[in-house]
Amino acid sequence: MFTTAQGRPIDPTNLTRAFTTLLRKAGLRRIRFHDLRHSTATLLLEQGIELVVIKELLGHAHIGVTATVYTHVRLRLQRDAIDTLSTALGSSEDPKTARSDGDEPPPCTTRVR
Repeated sequence: MFTTAQGRPIDPTNLTRAFTTLLRKAGLRRIRFHDLRHSTATLLLEQGIELVVIKELLGHAHIGVTATVYTHVRLRLQRDAIDTLSTALGSSEDPKTARSDGDEPPPCTTRVR
């Protein structure tokens, strides 16, 4: 909870106005203040923090809310998962060198035996 200097709750309109001003001064694109929760959850997940810990930090009653609404697994994490699986299956090609900078999915480099 955010309060004024007098300890009263900040009016949501004033919070939005102040946040928008800070974004503009920092040269950042406009986002909603609430979007910071989404960013926090996603960044924590990308750093390997367990979903249950993120759930507690955000104050969610059910982990499903955290998993489906607040954690946006980025393409990089999906690629890392595929690379790990490829290594576990004994791929002959180094998945790190096979990567491109585009958004296309990584090629399948493991032969099925």
